[in-house]
Amino acid sequence: MRTHYCGEVRKPNIDEEVEICGWVHRRRDHGGVIFLDVRDRSGIVQVVYDPDTQQSFEIADRVRNEFVLRAKGRVRGRPEGTVNADMDTGEIEVLGKELEILNAAETPPFQLDEYSDAGEDVRLKFRYMDLRRPEMQEKLRLRAQITSAIRSILEGAEFLEVETPTLSKSTPEGARDYLVPSRTYPGQFFALPQSPQIYKQLLMMSGFDRYYQVARCYRDEDLRADRQPEFTQIDIEASFISAGEIMALTETMLKEVFRRVLDIELIDFPVISWEDAMRDYGSDRPDLRNPLKLIDVADLMTGVDFKVFSGPANDSESRVVALLAPGGAELSRKVIDDYTDFVGVYGAKGLAYIKVNSKEDGIEGLQSPILKFLPEGVVQSLLERVSAENGDVVFFGADKNKIVNDAMGALRQKLAEDLNILASEYAPCWVVDFPMFSESREGLAAEHHPFTRPTSSVEELLASPLSSKAEAYDVILNGYELGGGSLRIHDQEVQQAVFELLGMDNDEVDEKFGFLLDALKYGCPPHGGIALGLDRIVMLMTNSASIREVIAFPKTQSASCLMMAAPGEVDEKQLRELNIRLRSKPTET
Repeated sequence: MRTHYCGEVRKPNIDEEVEICGWVHRRRDHGGVIFLDVRDRSGIVQVVYDPDTQQSFEIADRVRNEFVLRAKGRVRGRPEGTVNADMDTGEIEVLGKELEILNAAETPPFQLDEYSDAGEDVRLKFRYMDLRRPEMQEKLRLRAQITSAIRSILEGAEFLEVETPTLSKSTPEGARDYLVPSRTYPGQFFALPQSPQIYKQLLMMSGFDRYYQVARCYRDEDLRADRQPEFTQIDIEASFISAGEIMALTETMLKEVFRRVLDIELIDFPVISWEDAMRDYGSDRPDLRNPLKLIDVADLMTGVDFKVFSGPANDSESRVVALLAPGGAELSRKVIDDYTDFVGVYGAKGLAYIKVNSKEDGIEGLQSPILKFLPEGVVQSLLERVSAENGDVVFFGADKNKIVNDAMGALRQKLAEDLNILASEYAPCWVVDFPMFSESREGLAAEHHPFTRPTSSVEELLASPLSSKAEAYDVILNGYELGGGSLRIHDQEVQQAVFELLGMDNDEVDEKFGFLLDALKYGCPPHGGIALGLDRIVMLMTNSASIREVIAFPKTQSASCLMMAAPGEVDEKQLRELNIRLRSKPTET
């Protein structure tokens, strides 16, 4: 039906006859001449119809936005002064000779051009329309290029793509499972995989040495901008390999993807310990585009009368930190009050500050409600430690470690954005030396997952689990975790000890992981790997606000599909076949 895609018609095609198919992006009637901007996945081209071609002109007169057309005509250069430099096809136009309406269209629910102001709910309900927009098509094209590049790089490194099951056993991996009832085994359930973690380890035990997969994963968890109930990850595993080798492979792959797709050269990834990341940035996902750091000042506050500072300063489980905002002295009281509300979301009880108007004038040159509570010598030491200059403001956080880290870490990022001091477009890094476990209400929890290899011996692990480190590493970009990985446990005794520390008794271990412990008996090689979130990679490479922008048919933040009205009810017959009876009436989605 066509000889060319719309976006392919260029200056070398002048005087050629072409046939194109697509949607009407925009229709304009200028003094008896009708201009149709026709769009397909490759781009937009302008087709002109004048009254000389009476039949086609009459058809063009009936055409409206989003009509599906087949147009035939001759390519010509645009008249002088009408070249559109913003269009790839802006030097030419097609003088239309024939026109066929393949399908008419009702008025779209929202504009599909750059002037659209449709809300996300409307866009998701009519996703098939939203995906027609050039911006969305470009993002999905880029996603395909990124995926292709990753496959090419990994296969060039002798990795073998192996598909693993999507109907599996429910095992604890940190989030709730999506369960699938079995018709043939009444009362029993499959689980959709949170990751292919166990399967890829079993592949290593099977001798497949280097594995990868572009894997669909499912997690029934609370959502936010960079999370979805179903997502895609680049899953990598290898045997007889060190943590450094996996990190080097991953770094090389990401650099090459950015080079091929965006023509951007990423810097070498700096390596930061987990402890340093938490100390300096309040987060194990530091955005290194941001030059601001949290600076510990507890030692200066232990003897002051101001209990807001001295209390946490004398508590081993608390922190007192300062955060310098360069040029922040111009911030109004209203803005500072807004920052106070902002950190309150993270549990902070307030936000102390000192504005530095004139360092030379000592206390008199400073502005803050807390100055009356602090000795002058302490204040001067504070300013020296954070290297404050005239025109700066220093913010303070004092509370339990987690509250300070969460609140001041978030404030650090907000200040950098508000003050426009993000230093580069992309800033990657590695975070390593994670703790093996963290404390939860139920006891110990695996910081990564229960299959991560500890750096310590079994005896040391059992004696002091909270001080044990993991052979784990996360790759971070612009404050987002692109992926996490580790060396895996390949010794049955170590794996049994980890399960024990996580509070699992022998029966539970046998029920959920008996097959894994059996597999470890039969010659398991040392192995490790990493999983990278493809959606996050594409989100960052396209400068999108959320991963919903780079997934063809995403769910909402409440895990529903507005377009198909999913999840939905099923009929009684289906439920009976699955031996399921509903205890309550389904709620509206």
